[in-house]
Amino acid sequence: MKNNNKIQFIFFLFLTISLNAQKAVPVFKDGEAQIVEAFNDSKSWIRHDLWVETSFDTDGDGKLDRVHVDVTRPNQTETEGLKLPVVYESSPYYAGVASGGKELFWNVKHEFGEKVPEPTRSDVERRGKRPIISNSQIKTWVPRGYIVVHSSSPGTGLSDGSPTVGGDNESLAPKAVIEWLNGKAKGYASRTGNEEVKAFWSTGKVGMTGTSYNGTIPLAAATTGVEGLEAIIPIAPNTSYYHYYRSNGLVRSPGGYLGEDIDVLYDFIHSGKEENRARNNKVVRDSELVNGMDRATGDYNDFWAGRDYLNEMQPMKAALLMSHGFNDWNVMPEHSYRIYKKASEMGLPTQIFYHQNGHGGPPPISMMNRWFTRYLHGVENGVENDAKAWIVRENDKREAPTSYENYPNPAAKPVTFYLNAGAPGAGTLSTEKPTSNTKETLVDNYSFSSEALAQADYTNHRLLYVTPVLEEDVHISGLSTITIKAASSKPAVNLSVYLVSLPWNKGRRAKITDNIITRGWADLQNYKSLTKSKPLTPGKFYEMTFTLQPDDQIIKKGQQIGLMIFSSDNNYTLLPKPGTELTVDLENTSITIPVVGGVASFKF
Repeated sequence: MKNNNKIQFIFFLFLTISLNAQKAVPVFKDGEAQIVEAFNDSKSWIRHDLWVETSFDTDGDGKLDRVHVDVTRPNQTETEGLKLPVVYESSPYYAGVASGGKELFWNVKHEFGEKVPEPTRSDVERRGKRPIISNSQIKTWVPRGYIVVHSSSPGTGLSDGSPTVGGDNESLAPKAVIEWLNGKAKGYASRTGNEEVKAFWSTGKVGMTGTSYNGTIPLAAATTGVEGLEAIIPIAPNTSYYHYYRSNGLVRSPGGYLGEDIDVLYDFIHSGKEENRARNNKVVRDSELVNGMDRATGDYNDFWAGRDYLNEMQPMKAALLMSHGFNDWNVMPEHSYRIYKKASEMGLPTQIFYHQNGHGGPPPISMMNRWFTRYLHGVENGVENDAKAWIVRENDKREAPTSYENYPNPAAKPVTFYLNAGAPGAGTLSTEKPTSNTKETLVDNYSFSSEALAQADYTNHRLLYVTPVLEEDVHISGLSTITIKAASSKPAVNLSVYLVSLPWNKGRRAKITDNIITRGWADLQNYKSLTKSKPLTPGKFYEMTFTLQPDDQIIKKGQQIGLMIFSSDNNYTLLPKPGTELTVDLENTSITIPVVGGVASFKF
């Protein structure tokens, strides 16, 4: 009898081991999570939604706001007790956005400081059905052994609250969701009920990603220092609403959205409860936003400082992999660079991926996989020892970036160029400072596009200064800086500065990198301070220094690098009546360009 019991025990022991051996678990190879067939059957995935209680009440109903959350997880998290880390994306866009045309944007054809009527306000017609908020990220990460979670940001979709476009609640909402995934916040089966939902399937380790606004929210969450947020991969994130809607004191629109401002974006995303919208509009849009954004001066103020995540980074602990396009003229490349630079200085694990195209564009899946594998699954794959900067070269595919020690390229050295007269044609750029005190004048006229001005042989609507023809390729890496001494014929003037590659490629198959190298905009009234502008004395010269957008580009031999200075930019700035004269003192104006190899790399 004793022998029989012993045999039975051994049998059941082997049976238990055998059954356990058959349980699905994440699989890793070469430091990356692999697709597991047991997780790859979408029909078996468990999908459900819930509401997570936050720490704020932004719709003023006397109750803590709840945010709508959905979950997609392998069925093994239910049937086999499997716990997995979470890839989380949050957005204000999931439930739809406002429809309309130019009437939704501010009128930009007016003089500086002139009061104009507000744009037409539009309501969002909410869309989407429970329990699925979004399908993004799911097919990529669930088969690789992750749970995917989405949430609608405050005041959008089925989430309570109000949009604030960069306000504190947009940081605290994802923080609450991450705390729920760690068992520190409460989730409920309904929007108003008391039946709790537990994240028993979560390991507590969370990674966030997303593009544009959806890429801003991971950074917003990370700046709270919330426990459990181990890694973020923001793609083309807006890291400062001032830098999105202003530039060096100038009212400047994001590319493609002339006349947009922070209140317009609020209307665009406000898809939350219809019965709460009037109150939210009054308290948030028509008070906090409209009173704080200051379209009259474009100055940096406390309102904008409170919506600049660079100012909030001290508590941040999450590992950071940034992604951006050097030719993103919507959310411009400075947004990622400034955060990457600060995170590096703080000693956080950081990498940056730049490509040569426009808005959006994630890193290669292998890079993202290694990042999440290391910081969410805890697999020691050495990603923290990989190159810090990855840049897609001009003729390469996005999946094949070139690695560099850092960005900007450590081999880049500042090369200063000075201006020699040539208006209304083209003057020259030289590394030797001119000795004659020459001044040249342009006449503002927004009717001419920047592209037309760069291609014109002669025009009095821009000033253009070019290098000799390059005999070898020139590699630019970093931020170019212009110091300009100029006078305006009026108390205010737009100042637009481009670096261009000439001759201009007019071909139908011209690449995005062929013509525009980088750009910058500024308000000469802010020559002393970003926070306090001062009307210009007509005819008086003022000196101002500012940086252009970061870039990493190889200018091919046979081209010329051109510095173009003009006034109103009809794709980005306010458009006052043509005729303002802008005069530049060439002797006291220069452009410093970061060149790999320094001045020795310039061969003319």
